[in-house]
Amino acid sequence: MKSGIFGYTANGLPIPVYNFGSRGPGVLIVGGVHGNEPEGIACAHGLLNLFAKSFPYVLRLDLVPILNLDGALKGERRNGNGVDLNRNLPTNDWTAKFDQEKYFPGVSANSEPESQAVVNYLKINKITFIVSLHSWYPLLNINGACQDEAEVIKKITHYEIKESIGYPTPGCLGTYAGLERDIPTLTYEIERGLGTKEILSTHCKAIVESLKVCERRGR
Repeated sequence: MKSGIFGYTANGLPIPVYNFGSRGPGVLIVGGVHGNEPEGIACAHGLLNLFAKSFPYVLRLDLVPILNLDGALKGERRNGNGVDLNRNLPTNDWTAKFDQEKYFPGVSANSEPESQAVVNYLKINKITFIVSLHSWYPLLNINGACQDEAEVIKKITHYEIKESIGYPTPGCLGTYAGLERDIPTLTYEIERGLGTKEILSTHCKAIVESLKVCERRGR
Protein backbone atom coordinates (compact mmCIF):
# COMPACT_ATOMS: atom_id res chain seq x y z
CA MET A 1 0.00 0.00 0.00
CA LYS A 2 1.10 3.51 -0.82
CA SER A 3 -0.53 6.76 0.19
CA GLY A 4 -0.58 10.26 -1.17
CA ILE A 5 -2.63 13.42 -1.55
CA PHE A 6 -5.56 13.31 -3.96
CA GLY A 7 -6.13 17.05 -3.73
CA TYR A 8 -7.22 19.68 -1.24
CA THR A 9 -10.55 20.73 0.23
CA ALA A 10 -12.14 24.17 0.07
CA ASN A 11 -10.71 24.80 3.55
CA GLY A 12 -7.25 23.67 2.50
CA LEU A 13 -7.20 20.21 4.06
CA PRO A 14 -5.26 17.50 2.19
CA ILE A 15 -7.44 14.66 0.87
CA PRO A 16 -5.70 11.30 1.41
CA VAL A 17 -5.65 8.64 -1.30
CA TYR A 18 -4.42 5.06 -0.84
CA ASN A 19 -2.97 3.06 -3.72
CA PHE A 20 -3.04 -0.72 -4.08
CA GLY A 21 -1.63 -2.93 -6.82
CA SER A 22 0.66 -2.04 -9.69
CA ARG A 23 -0.88 -3.71 -12.75
CA GLY A 24 -4.23 -4.55 -14.23
CA PRO A 25 -7.38 -2.46 -14.75
CA GLY A 26 -7.55 0.88 -12.95
CA VAL A 27 -10.25 1.28 -10.30
CA LEU A 28 -11.25 4.31 -8.24
CA ILE A 29 -13.31 3.97 -5.06
CA VAL A 30 -14.40 7.22 -3.44
CA GLY A 31 -16.40 7.81 -0.27
CA GLY A 32 -17.65 10.87 1.53
CA VAL A 33 -18.68 12.97 -1.46
CA HIS A 34 -21.43 14.11 0.90
CA GLY A 35 -20.19 14.69 4.42
CA ASN A 36 -23.46 13.68 6.08
CA GLU A 37 -23.43 10.13 4.69
CA PRO A 38 -21.34 8.21 7.24
CA GLU A 39 -22.38 4.80 5.93
CA GLY A 40 -20.43 5.29 2.72
CA ILE A 41 -17.45 6.60 4.66
CA ALA A 42 -17.57 3.58 6.99
CA CYS A 43 -17.60 1.26 3.99
CA ALA A 44 -14.61 3.04 2.44
CA HIS A 45 -12.64 2.75 5.67
CA GLY A 46 -13.63 -0.90 5.95
CA LEU A 47 -12.22 -1.53 2.49
CA LEU A 48 -9.07 0.36 3.40
CA ASN A 49 -8.51 -1.91 6.39
CA LEU A 50 -9.17 -5.03 4.31
CA PHE A 51 -6.85 -4.04 1.50
CA ALA A 52 -4.10 -2.94 3.90
CA LYS A 53 -4.01 -6.52 5.21
CA SER A 54 -4.18 -8.21 1.82
CA PHE A 55 -4.63 -7.12 -1.78
CA PRO A 56 -4.31 -10.21 -4.00
CA TYR A 57 -6.05 -8.69 -7.03
CA VAL A 58 -4.54 -7.85 -10.40
CA LEU A 59 -5.87 -4.32 -10.25
CA ARG A 60 -4.52 -0.81 -9.80
CA LEU A 61 -6.89 0.50 -7.17
CA ASP A 62 -6.99 3.99 -5.70
CA LEU A 63 -9.16 4.56 -2.64
CA VAL A 64 -10.26 7.99 -1.41
CA PRO A 65 -12.14 7.33 1.85
CA ILE A 66 -13.47 10.89 2.28
CA LEU A 67 -13.50 13.34 -0.62
CA ASN A 68 -15.46 15.99 1.29
CA LEU A 69 -13.43 16.22 4.49
CA ASP A 70 -14.75 19.69 5.31
CA GLY A 71 -18.34 18.47 5.21
CA ALA A 72 -17.60 15.22 7.04
CA LEU A 73 -15.98 17.05 9.95
CA LYS A 74 -19.20 19.02 10.42
CA GLY A 75 -21.62 16.27 9.43
CA GLU A 76 -22.82 18.40 6.51
CA ARG A 77 -23.68 17.37 2.96
CA ARG A 78 -21.89 20.25 1.26
CA ASN A 79 -18.23 21.24 1.25
CA GLY A 80 -16.54 24.16 3.02
CA ASN A 81 -17.93 26.60 0.45
CA GLY A 82 -21.46 25.28 0.85
CA VAL A 83 -21.39 23.47 -2.51
CA ASP A 84 -22.85 20.05 -3.28
CA LEU A 85 -19.85 18.31 -4.84
CA ASN A 86 -22.09 15.88 -6.71
CA ARG A 87 -23.64 18.81 -8.58
CA ASN A 88 -20.40 20.68 -9.32
CA LEU A 89 -18.59 18.56 -11.90
CA PRO A 90 -18.36 20.09 -15.40
CA THR A 91 -20.96 17.92 -17.14
CA ASN A 92 -22.74 18.92 -20.32
CA ASP A 93 -25.95 19.30 -18.31
CA TRP A 94 -24.45 21.40 -15.49
CA THR A 95 -26.71 24.23 -14.42
CA ALA A 96 -26.58 26.97 -11.82
CA LYS A 97 -30.25 26.35 -11.06
CA PHE A 98 -31.22 24.40 -7.94
CA ASP A 99 -34.45 23.87 -6.05
CA GLN A 100 -33.07 23.20 -2.56
CA GLU A 101 -30.14 24.80 -0.76
CA LYS A 102 -28.51 21.43 -0.13
CA TYR A 103 -28.12 20.98 -3.90
CA PHE A 104 -26.29 24.29 -4.46
CA PRO A 105 -24.04 23.50 -7.48
CA GLY A 106 -21.54 26.32 -6.99
CA VAL A 107 -21.08 29.58 -8.84
CA SER A 108 -19.73 27.72 -11.86
CA ALA A 109 -19.03 24.17 -12.97
CA ASN A 110 -15.84 22.72 -11.46
CA SER A 111 -15.49 25.70 -9.13
CA GLU A 112 -14.52 23.57 -6.13
CA PRO A 113 -11.03 22.21 -5.41
CA GLU A 114 -12.43 18.77 -4.60
CA SER A 115 -14.13 18.64 -8.01
CA GLN A 116 -10.96 19.86 -9.69
CA ALA A 117 -9.06 17.04 -7.99
CA VAL A 118 -11.46 14.47 -9.46
CA VAL A 119 -11.26 16.03 -12.93
CA ASN A 120 -7.45 16.18 -12.87
CA TYR A 121 -7.19 12.63 -11.55
CA LEU A 122 -9.35 11.23 -14.35
CA LYS A 123 -7.32 13.15 -16.93
CA ILE A 124 -4.01 11.61 -15.93
CA ASN A 125 -5.08 8.11 -14.84
CA LYS A 126 -6.56 5.37 -16.99
CA ILE A 127 -9.55 4.28 -14.91
CA THR A 128 -11.94 1.58 -16.06
CA PHE A 129 -14.34 1.34 -13.10
CA ILE A 130 -15.48 3.79 -10.42
CA VAL A 131 -17.41 3.06 -7.23
CA SER A 132 -18.84 6.12 -5.48
CA LEU A 133 -20.06 5.29 -1.97
CA HIS A 134 -23.10 7.17 -0.70
CA SER A 135 -26.01 6.48 1.65
CA TRP A 136 -29.69 6.99 1.02
CA TYR A 137 -32.37 4.60 -0.21
CA PRO A 138 -30.84 1.16 -0.99
CA LEU A 139 -29.87 1.43 -4.66
CA LEU A 140 -27.19 0.57 -7.20
CA ASN A 141 -27.16 3.37 -9.78
CA ILE A 142 -25.12 2.40 -12.83
CA ASN A 143 -23.82 4.72 -15.52
CA GLY A 144 -21.91 2.92 -18.22
CA ALA A 145 -21.01 -0.73 -18.71
CA CYS A 146 -20.84 -2.03 -15.13
CA GLN A 147 -23.96 -4.20 -15.08
CA ASP A 148 -21.97 -7.36 -14.29
CA GLU A 149 -20.29 -5.77 -11.27
CA ALA A 150 -23.66 -4.47 -10.07
CA GLU A 151 -25.30 -7.89 -10.49
CA VAL A 152 -22.73 -9.48 -8.18
CA ILE A 153 -23.44 -6.82 -5.56
CA LYS A 154 -27.19 -7.29 -5.99
CA LYS A 155 -26.89 -11.02 -5.24
CA ILE A 156 -25.34 -10.21 -1.86
CA THR A 157 -27.30 -7.08 -0.90
CA HIS A 158 -30.58 -7.54 -2.81
CA TYR A 159 -30.34 -3.89 -3.80
CA GLU A 160 -32.16 -2.76 -6.93
CA ILE A 161 -30.12 -1.80 -9.99
CA LYS A 162 -31.20 1.33 -11.84
CA GLU A 163 -29.72 3.49 -14.57
CA SER A 164 -31.40 6.56 -13.09
CA ILE A 165 -31.63 7.62 -9.47
CA GLY A 166 -35.10 8.95 -10.17
CA TYR A 167 -34.50 12.69 -10.38
CA PRO A 168 -32.10 15.02 -12.25
CA THR A 169 -28.53 15.18 -10.93
CA PRO A 170 -26.67 17.64 -13.19
CA GLY A 171 -22.97 17.89 -12.39
CA CYS A 172 -22.77 14.44 -10.81
CA LEU A 173 -19.92 11.92 -11.06
CA GLY A 174 -22.06 9.27 -12.77
CA THR A 175 -22.79 11.62 -15.65
CA TYR A 176 -19.31 13.14 -15.83
CA ALA A 177 -17.42 9.84 -15.82
CA GLY A 178 -19.94 7.14 -16.68
CA LEU A 179 -21.95 8.77 -19.45
CA GLU A 180 -19.67 11.45 -20.88
CA ARG A 181 -16.25 9.76 -20.57
CA ASP A 182 -17.17 6.10 -20.90
CA ILE A 183 -15.78 5.18 -17.48
CA PRO A 184 -18.29 2.72 -15.96
CA THR A 185 -19.48 4.26 -12.70
CA LEU A 186 -21.48 2.68 -9.90
CA THR A 187 -23.09 5.02 -7.39
CA TYR A 188 -23.62 2.71 -4.44
CA GLU A 189 -26.36 4.01 -2.13
CA ILE A 190 -26.05 2.13 1.16
CA GLU A 191 -29.16 2.08 3.31
CA ARG A 192 -29.21 5.14 5.56
CA GLY A 193 -28.80 4.29 9.26
CA LEU A 194 -27.20 0.88 8.68
CA GLY A 195 -24.80 -0.19 11.42
CA THR A 196 -21.07 -0.47 10.90
CA LYS A 197 -21.04 -4.23 11.53
CA GLU A 198 -23.46 -4.92 8.68
CA ILE A 199 -21.72 -2.43 6.41
CA LEU A 200 -18.44 -4.27 6.89
CA SER A 201 -19.85 -7.79 6.63
CA THR A 202 -22.21 -7.19 3.72
CA HIS A 203 -21.25 -4.16 1.67
CA CYS A 204 -17.47 -4.39 1.87
CA LYS A 205 -17.83 -8.04 0.89
CA ALA A 206 -20.08 -7.11 -2.04
CA ILE A 207 -17.60 -4.56 -3.37
CA VAL A 208 -14.75 -7.06 -3.11
CA GLU A 209 -16.79 -9.50 -5.21
CA SER A 210 -17.45 -6.80 -7.80
CA LEU A 211 -13.72 -6.12 -8.02
CA LYS A 212 -13.15 -9.78 -8.83
CA VAL A 213 -15.51 -9.38 -11.79
CA CYS A 214 -13.58 -6.33 -12.94
CA GLU A 215 -10.32 -8.23 -12.54
CA ARG A 216 -11.56 -11.23 -14.56
CA ARG A 217 -12.88 -8.97 -17.27
CA GLY A 218 -9.48 -7.27 -17.50
CA ARG A 219 -11.12 -4.16 -18.88
